[in-house]
Amino acid sequence: MTVDPLEIEDTSDWLGCPTELETCRYFLRVTENEVQELTLQLRKAREDIFGLVQMHADVSQERDQLRAELNRLKEEHSELSSKAYSLQLIADQRDHLFRENQRLLMEKRERKSL
Repeated sequence: MTVDPLEIEDTSDWLGCPTELETCRYFLRVTENEVQELTLQLRKAREDIFGLVQMHADVSQERDQLRAELNRLKEEHSELSSKAYSLQLIADQRDHLFRENQRLLMEKRERKSL
């Protein structure tokens, strides 16, 4: 369906109807405002990204320090566990010798009493 150009109403002289130049200027102002708003949003996003990158770097450094501390504590724990095991063996041997000594003393007393 085609419309005859003569049937299209000419609205250019209507009161309050913007001219083509006014429409272009309005569109230009709207576009400039959007560009300014997007520029502000982009600047904010870049600042946020920089902040996040800095936070990541700080947390990564802290993580590395904590890992080093954890490894040091693991080594220390291993050494202390080894020492504790050795001390436990010595204590078990001492207890065994003490019991054996007590048994031998009891046998000696029994022999003397006979």
